[in-house]
Amino acid sequence: MSHMSIARQLLLSTFATTLLVVGVGHAAPAATETVHVDATADGTAFPHFWEQMLGSGRASLALRDDYRKNLDAVHQATGVGYIRFHGILDHDVGLVQRDAQGKISYNFSYVDQIYDGLLEHGFRPFVELGFMPPELTSDPVALHPFWYHPNIAPPKNYAEWDAMIGALAKHLVERYGIEEVASWYFEVWNEPNIGFWTGTPAQSSYFTLYDHTVRALKAVSPRLRVGGPSTAQAAWIPDFLKHAHEAKVPVDFVSSHVYGDDTADNVLHSAEKVSRRDMVCRAVDKVHREIAASPYPKMPLVFSEYNASYANLPNVTDTVFMGPWLANTIRECAGKIEVMSYWSFSDVFEEQGVVRNPFYGGFGLIAADRIPKPAFNAFALLHKLGGQRLPTDSDSALVTRREDGCVVIALWNYAAPVGDTASYTAGKPGGATKHFSIALRHLPAAAHATVWRVDETHGNAVAAFDAMGRPDSPSRAQIEQLRTAGQLAAPETMDVHDGKLALDVPVQGLVVIELH
Repeated sequence: MSHMSIARQLLLSTFATTLLVVGVGHAAPAATETVHVDATADGTAFPHFWEQMLGSGRASLALRDDYRKNLDAVHQATGVGYIRFHGILDHDVGLVQRDAQGKISYNFSYVDQIYDGLLEHGFRPFVELGFMPPELTSDPVALHPFWYHPNIAPPKNYAEWDAMIGALAKHLVERYGIEEVASWYFEVWNEPNIGFWTGTPAQSSYFTLYDHTVRALKAVSPRLRVGGPSTAQAAWIPDFLKHAHEAKVPVDFVSSHVYGDDTADNVLHSAEKVSRRDMVCRAVDKVHREIAASPYPKMPLVFSEYNASYANLPNVTDTVFMGPWLANTIRECAGKIEVMSYWSFSDVFEEQGVVRNPFYGGFGLIAADRIPKPAFNAFALLHKLGGQRLPTDSDSALVTRREDGCVVIALWNYAAPVGDTASYTAGKPGGATKHFSIALRHLPAAAHATVWRVDETHGNAVAAFDAMGRPDSPSRAQIEQLRTAGQLAAPETMDVHDGKLALDVPVQGLVVIELH
């Protein structure tokens, strides 16, 4: 969930893409980088932490056909295993009923349809327990300004909250079996430190909510996996773990959130300027160190929301900028975190209201009308990386090896977005085409390269949308054109000559090379 979502619009422009073979007489561009790759070098484990989970809009959207079709597309491209969303306890899911005599009962119909749908499409739930059912709230008018207005107050009566949590957990175990539900995650609430919790004081009242919730869940089965505090801006982790230790309250994982345009003041409590490129992994590093210094130094870390922006910036989340940003985020965060959940997988999403324009800067990998964005294609390319990371000195490369021995390299040319304004802005990002000279050792004599690209002219539906004049309501024919334009471009194939390759990567371009 973006903790401050505001509609804005921006644009990128066009860059040519060239693929060269070393020694054919082309002059190298000004920006040149050499990457050395030893195919037989010792590697380090490189689990795909960035594609274990994805976020999405509120729970009831999971009943929609386009949501489920987008699930299928994401699963096919990335193999992501978990989906997280808000609102499983909200009024539109209908879990809690209170009759005229005040007696509470539960209706699991939509809960079952939602979780059945995830499982049938290849995903497991990451169960965010929120928000407050109106029937249980201490404040009926404590409504968040999101379009669907969830209630964000504490419960009026914790005995009723505990009973609901216990009933939900018991029902899930009975329906799906403990072996299945023990593989899920249960996260208590969402971002209680900023605007999604009216308990006072915020931290201590959240800890009360956490304590009640975890104990109610563990009473059903100690195997249920529970964590928190699900804070924005990487907050509260030392205090949360200290509280859990002193109160002897179970905690199975730590969760928090951060976005690329969060400020150092809010996240790091410093006056420094941290770029959009580096903020997410600076926050991950901070929490990683806080856990190491806590009573639980091996506690798993889950960032259950992250993205390059918490606002709706078309020049950021809709564009090819996301390819290099994602690749660099993976490079910087590797080894410090178990799970990072990109917010979100789909623009079937209604926090600011019903989507009216497919490229409004939504958080999704897939735009409205099932149009793949460049970020979706970037995820698909980065999925090809191997499970062993090989050494490299480059800050614009990831070198990996798969189990089949294939060496897979990601290269990128990071450049900041054109600008962060609320209106559409055309213009070219700064920087120049980057020339990569790749020196390869210990490859088979007949090795060849398969080269995949996401850039302004490859896998980029936004260029076609710009050419259409950015219509608010594209026609059915235009939607088909945009879906086609957004497809991942077919790869190039080239031979490796004398252990050398050379590639030009345009500004904001991402390249993934499979060496066979």
